[in-house]
Amino acid sequence: MLPAALITLGLVLDFVTPPRFTLTPFYVAAPLLAAPVLSLAATAAYGLLATAAVAVEMAWRSPLLWSEAGIKTGTVATISLIAVAVNRIVAARDQRVASAREIAEAVQRAVVPEPPPRVGLLRVAARYQAAQRNAMVGGDLYAVRETPYGVRMLVGDVRGKGLAATEAVALILGAFREAAECEPELETVAARLETALVRERTVRADLDPVEGFTTAVLVEVPDDPPVRVRFINRGHPPPVLLAPGGDTGYLEGDTDPALPLGLGDLLPRPDRPGTVPFPPGTHLLLYTDGVSEARDADGVFYDPADRLRGRDFPGPAALLDRVVEDVSAHTGDGLQDDMALLAVHLPASAPATAPGGQVY
Repeated sequence: MLPAALITLGLVLDFVTPPRFTLTPFYVAAPLLAAPVLSLAATAAYGLLATAAVAVEMAWRSPLLWSEAGIKTGTVATISLIAVAVNRIVAARDQRVASAREIAEAVQRAVVPEPPPRVGLLRVAARYQAAQRNAMVGGDLYAVRETPYGVRMLVGDVRGKGLAATEAVALILGAFREAAECEPELETVAARLETALVRERTVRADLDPVEGFTTAVLVEVPDDPPVRVRFINRGHPPPVLLAPGGDTGYLEGDTDPALPLGLGDLLPRPDRPGTVPFPPGTHLLLYTDGVSEARDADGVFYDPADRLRGRDFPGPAALLDRVVEDVSAHTGDGLQDDMALLAVHLPASAPATAPGGQVY
């Protein structure tokens, strides 16, 4: 409504001020303000309205000054035509941005597909939240697979963004899907990911041969009762366990997290999986550092275990909805990094064994 208000204000001031004052800037501003944000029809309408308003005002105030009236009316009409051209340029740019965003979202879905709502014994939900509305594909990743050794999960964060990060994400997920299906030990799966990343970054130009690393956490939930969680952390923020009563805690092993994937040769040592109980009704939340490094106005980091303590959720989707909303509120809608979240829930009525045969 601002363009209409400017035209109205210009007319009012023109009728109450002496003739030596000119209010032409009010009229030319109206179509220029409309051009980048309104439609072509609205921009043209405001241009015509502004031109007509100047013509009426000049005819009423100075009917004998035809040369001055023509100059002012012609000026507003010319600026209105420029505003229409600006509107078309902005519209074409917005269309290109929208097309690029659609392509990026399609790539994101193809490289990091949404997991099914049920995998083996577990209910599953995932979210990917970009820090910027028009952001391209980043380096956050997640995957869930039902394997002969139970449900295996991976959440990771590739250093960098853009096409190089996308290539690394595709590489790691491909290696994980293959290794998770055929390797009986979780530590061997982690070793396969390390080998694949180190090997490929030496032959692929888009992968950083020195600093091309990936933080990751691998989780395994075997089918055999009692259900337990086995995990390996490679320099990644620790997952959060949410017990049915609202107690929360980080999934941490007896040793410090190992170095990220791709940097294992700096501190060579075998991975030692941690193991904790996973009783029915428990949720497990995995996430990237877009969650744990989110800060409020005072620079305080978001603590997912503390913020979720005492809460109960009917399922993993509700849990992720709450985390995304809570992080947004914590940062004042000023998210600085992408977030990838994966949550699984073992229902209280879970059977003793999982239905087999499905691979995701």
